[in-house]
Amino acid sequence: MPTEKLRLDKYLWAIRLFKTRSLATEACEKGKVKYNGMQVKPSKNVNVDEEYEVKTEAKRWRIKVTGLLHNRVQYSEAIKYYLDITPAEEIERLQFQAASFHTGKRLSKIGRPTKKQRRELNDFLDE
Repeated sequence: MPTEKLRLDKYLWAIRLFKTRSLATEACEKGKVKYNGMQVKPSKNVNVDEEYEVKTEAKRWRIKVTGLLHNRVQYSEAIKYYLDITPAEEIERLQFQAASFHTGKRLSKIGRPTKKQRRELNDFLDE
């Protein structure tokens, strides 16, 4: 009985860790996907119960393959094909990083006066 074959880049794309398959391929080539601490090629065959370290733009994942998924499906289905075993300290670091990250955008109606408030202030000062 031949074992089922599935490329790593196709699997990472199908479980929705990457938006496109070419981004998944590029991540493998740049060493952002590791198996047993070693960089892997995008053409590596994926098997059930293997664990991978995947570094995406958003976070560092540690996933365990629970099933092979050949086609991209909706998120609620895709999460059934892997187990997120990311260490707790990594998740905490990400939450702290997100909290301390500032985009530079002000919240609405906080800080500088709105156009209406400025007009009212000018009218008040002119009187």
